[in-house]
Amino acid sequence: MKKNVLALSIAAMIGGLGFAGAASAALVGGTSAVIPGAGVFDGATKMTTALSTGLAVSPGGVGHALVVPYFNTQNGNMTVMHVTNTDQVNGKAVKVRFRGAANSDDVLDFQVFMSPGDVWTAAVVAGADGVSTIITSDNTCTVPALSAGVPQPFVQDRLNPNLSVADKAAQTREGYVEIFNMADIDAAQLFTVGGVPNSRSPLYTATKHVNGVAPCSVAGSAARTLLNNIAITNHTEATGSAAGLNTPTTGLMGDWYIINVPQTTTFAGGATAVQATGGADANVRGNFVHFPQTGAAATLAAATDVNNVTADPLFRTNSIRADGTAAPATPALGILNFDLPDMSTPYYAVASTALTQANLLTTALAVTSITNQYANDPTISAKTDWTFSMPTRRYNVAANYAAITGTSAATAANTANISYRLFTDLAAAGQAGDRFYAAVGAANVAGAGQNPAGNTTVDAKGNICVLAQGQKFYDREETSSVSGPVFSPGAGAAAVQFCGEVSVLAFADTGTSVLGASVARSTITSGTYVNGWGVIDTANNALGLPIIGSAFIKLANPNTGAGVSGTYGITWDHRFTR
Repeated sequence: MKKNVLALSIAAMIGGLGFAGAASAALVGGTSAVIPGAGVFDGATKMTTALSTGLAVSPGGVGHALVVPYFNTQNGNMTVMHVTNTDQVNGKAVKVRFRGAANSDDVLDFQVFMSPGDVWTAAVVAGADGVSTIITSDNTCTVPALSAGVPQPFVQDRLNPNLSVADKAAQTREGYVEIFNMADIDAAQLFTVGGVPNSRSPLYTATKHVNGVAPCSVAGSAARTLLNNIAITNHTEATGSAAGLNTPTTGLMGDWYIINVPQTTTFAGGATAVQATGGADANVRGNFVHFPQTGAAATLAAATDVNNVTADPLFRTNSIRADGTAAPATPALGILNFDLPDMSTPYYAVASTALTQANLLTTALAVTSITNQYANDPTISAKTDWTFSMPTRRYNVAANYAAITGTSAATAANTANISYRLFTDLAAAGQAGDRFYAAVGAANVAGAGQNPAGNTTVDAKGNICVLAQGQKFYDREETSSVSGPVFSPGAGAAAVQFCGEVSVLAFADTGTSVLGASVARSTITSGTYVNGWGVIDTANNALGLPIIGSAFIKLANPNTGAGVSGTYGITWDHRFTR
């Protein structure tokens, strides 16, 4: 696999460390209740005990994990991300994963090692072949190394193999980004280094910037070799602590903007932050969840252990098919080291399951309605797109491309295959129930009143869809639509369908529209007004849907003179009820 080449480049360079067959210990809750401070640490082989008991969206925008709800490199767009470590004491070992808009397929992932107060920046652009690439000039350390100014193409191995070359490239140009702190690079744990006592760990020294440059960013340096070894090691509590790592605290903040230079348009926003919670402690620690950044099969103690570390139905041994029957016990997709951690890997209370993590994370993001504005005033060339990102849907339902028997996912026979949609029974965690579910009769039925056929379908592109309960659009003078809007594609579709992991709804414009979206896009062609606002019902049997997103409005000032840019972009986050 190409991805293996990317992930294993470091292992090949230093010879590999031979962890195959070792028991997985990369999920560590810590056994020391003493929080390090002022040089005090309860033993070099212990991590501070994780005290988190829940998850919540952080209203302040700083957390243990971040979600960039949308990236886009279509139609000349570039997406730029800034990730800030607001922790001025500890560094962070951060996982970054780009997922595609269609079915949340992993298209690139790597690790970033941030020093205290550090900012990591990168841009995503389409390459000459149409495939997205990431490029950075940042000195923050990454594994594998992202060389300054050298584009790294996104990886297409996990995309639907039946797609054309052009369609695969397009699926790398839209999606969302998961970013989460796997471990702290501890500042308080002191070592004897080179005979010097009370020294910071070699990892801390390797990642701490000196005159604006992190030592581990220098190719061929001892600091780079040290970082590579740490990043591809399957750590136990003892080895992780001895390397200078500790259970993760909060402190991550993220920002993004989409810029189109030829069209002189920019949209911007902040990443959604998720905070591990526990009592009154605002800096509560979660589980240590660092896994090796290699393409080898995940080194889990037993096959069933995969169910403890992820809720992704493609990796699990007890997934459910679309007709409610049990899928084969052999996972649809073999899990590799770089697949972990994901956002369902238990972050609190070691005894917690991936099902609990995924369900509570989904609950934290679930909304029962979405409200925003739109503008299509022709006098200012206004256009509007709304985006809907569902970053936890993957942990409840996923597209199994192995179930496709023909040459295209667009045939009814393939997309209707009961094995194409695989579900994880999140309701088994004892929570409220699944937001996305199979037919009644399956174990994963959220409760009474559900559609007997399930609440998900598959569109002609092979995107998994869930239907909104309804919508209502208003103009700016209190008039509301009564006949109901029509959505395309599809003849006379009466309600918004969220098809794809990140879907885009264009208003009126059936052409390129604001974002140039094509992977999971629909257009509202009637039932709205020139300008106004709307509300979409996502009650979903009172459970809501885990959706974040924004309105993107593009307009032009017709009175600007020659040579003066008069094109503007407005970004308004959706307003929600929960």
